[in-house]
Amino acid sequence: MIEKITLDMLKQDSVSVKRQQYIIHEGIEYPIGEPHRKAYVNNERDRQEAQNELPEAQQKAVFAVWGDTPTVDEAVTE
Repeated sequence: MIEKITLDMLKQDSVSVKRQQYIIHEGIEYPIGEPHRKAYVNNERDRQEAQNELPEAQQKAVFAVWGDTPTVDEAVTE
């Protein structure tokens, strides 16, 4: 079984991450179950969660767009 991770709607202030499990049978990929989605906002808390939860390749893509500093105030997202 393999997992594919897709970054949807990657913007300066947020990203939606879709994880989907697949099996490969006779050279064809088939999705297993429903995809899992999680949104991250470019604030301190979600930046840390993204670092803890996403593989390195996806982290690099997100932080290339987000930059080095948060753009969303924590109080606004609560």
